Amino acid sequence: MAMKRVMLFTDGACSGNPGPGGWGAILRFGEHEKELSGGEAQTTNNRMELTAVIKGLSALKEPCLVELYSDSKYIIDAIEKGWAVKWKNNGWVKPDKKPALNPDLWEELLRLAEIHTLELHWVKGHAGHPENERCDALAVAASRAAANTN
Repeated sequence: MAMKRVMLFTDGACSGNPGPGGWGAILRFGEHEKELSGGEAQTTNNRMELTAVIKGLSALKEPCLVELYSDSKYIIDAIEKGWAVKWKNNGWVKPDKKPALNPDLWEELLRLAEIHTLELHWVKGHAGHPENERCDALAVAASRAAANTN
């Protein structure tokens, strides 16, 4: 049986870096669509970008072919170019001998990437891509909500 093809759109936002942050994700399968979002009181933009992808993939109940749309070159390049796997294999140390940031989230994303088949698509942020704009709105709202919990 063929894997289900799912579209996953994600974005992260942070007010200050670090500061209150939020993430947003849209999962689409056929005519079905689900929006997800959340935030943290003290985080970074890259952590929220990673969290959006992780939460989206974690919401899937079976292995899927996932078309991932993100405006984060950090995520797209680290997966596409194999950087994240190399960081992991080198004990979360980059070639410049500096520690790779966010190893906890990369570990989880790499685990999920073994379950699902990912097709990566980079989209320009704040450029009118409807789903990216919606994910940004979800992330910003979650970031504001996280800021107000302090």
